[in-house]
Amino acid sequence: MKKITKVYTRGGDKGLTSLVGGQRVSKASVRLEAYGTVDELSSHLGLLAAMLPEGYEQQMIFHIQNCLFNVCTNLATDQEKTPLYPSAHLPEGEITLLEKEVDAIMQELPEAQGFILPGGTREAAQAHVCRTVCRRAERRIVALSEVSVVTPEVQQYINRLSDYLFILAKKLNFIAGMQEKIWENACK
Repeated sequence: MKKITKVYTRGGDKGLTSLVGGQRVSKASVRLEAYGTVDELSSHLGLLAAMLPEGYEQQMIFHIQNCLFNVCTNLATDQEKTPLYPSAHLPEGEITLLEKEVDAIMQELPEAQGFILPGGTREAAQAHVCRTVCRRAERRIVALSEVSVVTPEVQQYINRLSDYLFILAKKLNFIAGMQEKIWENACK
């Protein structure tokens, strides 16, 4: 691994940054919104992983964070100008892995009782924060796909990931014996 010798370049001081391939774009572009939100999601996942005990769920979060680097590389590449690097592709089977995880967790949980309010344990609440940031990332990716080429698997992966994070939050509450709060429409 190459050592980072310089963190700042001053290249972005005027509001521009470089994409994979070297093109300079505004830091306010829809592309940067997309991969910046995925990066934000990864940071929230890092906080979730720090809250979890060592074990399978924590390792799964680390695995997802690694996949999100691939997603960011993909989104940071203007495919109309630069071919995708191998690191911009998700490894085969990642969407299926998330689907299998969701299905397996669903088998462990009691039947759903209705709409739930995000919360419960700290870990479950953080998983809900991750889920909502994931949904925002998905919206940003859809906006990018309306003006530029986006690899379909990226959008599918992020969609499946939000489902996984929802069900993970439920599992974390279930494991802790925390009763979820059900929406009661008490705000009438």
